Amino acid sequence: PLPIKRRLSGLAGHWNVPGTTGDPQRHSKPRVCLVYDHLFPQTVGGAERWMRDLALHVAATGHDVTYVTMRHWDETEVPNLTGVRVLGLTPAGRVYRRERRTLMPPVRFGLAVARHLWRHGSEYDIVHMASFPYFPLLAASAIARRRRYALVVNWLEIWTKEYWRRYAGTAIGTIGWLVQQACVTMPHTAYCFSRLHAERLREAGYSGLPVLLPGLYTGPVHLAPVAQVDRALIVYAGRHVQEKRVDRLVRGFALARERRPHLRLELYGDGPERAHVQELARTLGLDSSVLQHGRRPEEEVADAIARAACLVTASEREGYGLVVVEAAAQGTPSVVVAGPENAATELVQDGVNGAVAPDASPASLAGAIERVIDAGPALRGSTASWFVENARTLRIDGSLERVVDDYARLLTQASGARR
Repeated sequence: PLPIKRRLSGLAGHWNVPGTTGDPQRHSKPRVCLVYDHLFPQTVGGAERWMRDLALHVAATGHDVTYVTMRHWDETEVPNLTGVRVLGLTPAGRVYRRERRTLMPPVRFGLAVARHLWRHGSEYDIVHMASFPYFPLLAASAIARRRRYALVVNWLEIWTKEYWRRYAGTAIGTIGWLVQQACVTMPHTAYCFSRLHAERLREAGYSGLPVLLPGLYTGPVHLAPVAQVDRALIVYAGRHVQEKRVDRLVRGFALARERRPHLRLELYGDGPERAHVQELARTLGLDSSVLQHGRRPEEEVADAIARAACLVTASEREGYGLVVVEAAAQGTPSVVVAGPENAATELVQDGVNGAVAPDASPASLAGAIERVIDAGPALRGSTASWFVENARTLRIDGSLERVVDDYARLLTQASGARR
């Protein structure tokens, strides 16, 4: 029966309900399916913010857009993206444990994406997806030729074999790396957001030339005036998961506070590490100086970053580091940690718009925090100048325009191939 088919597919409109992609009148528009297992603001991260902004822009430029994801919401907060059809194919479940991402949610999502594209892939001209987790990408690639859509992939990160094994253990990590290698060699158009991962993609065997998108920042080009900066305030904004190393950040802050007892740390974001971080702060006697806000509205987080003396992240792994740019847009310098997996270091010039700690030890983090605090208004001034000088590159506009241009090229190539 029709209602059962609709429930299984997650997309009622593919059975010719007027006003959906099943309506033949809509086929004059290029049809784009975006696939990612997260959706902003239901979940918070740079990858989902990019996909959200891309969906809105592509819809605004005359495309028919479907965003396929996991359901990170309940009936009281159904997503509403202007001009975008959002499909939650599977419940999100528990995506993270303390150690790493869980396996079953992305497996279920991959199977659901396979089912959806098998049934409806021919109703899309372009399927544009995040590379990770790889199960949906494997499905989309396997079905692409039969359903005749162009496949486009965001490679936010490429992990080395060594990192895979450290992250997931020798056996599972090796399997993960092999699956990643298989995905790299599949025919597709590839986008990267950092030089580090563009180079890794080529080294991993990608046959084409990855497109390095110039920027992801969506805020104002001109600096927002801040009446008063709180020179004692340090802010972290991001997920509380193991690779972000929020616990090490707290330990580094504790050491810096021994020498500068006026300092305070405010943590924004949520995740499986949050309870552990809270307990650590209590153990270190930092109850009154470390404040955990959890997940808060974008405006509140932006205001905190604008008022802060510095933004600090001890993250081991970043594919871009958007929060560094957001901080610089307010004149707030950042502290990041050097490492082979951290592309955010490409956005920080030590002594110009922040400081790069050589490692995530408490001593290194404390030292970097103190250098930024001690530099005071002079460093804020050079941070503001850095942002102004690089704003044209850092903004998302060029990235969005490049993607839309590439869509047009892919559609032209597909049209020519069918003649």
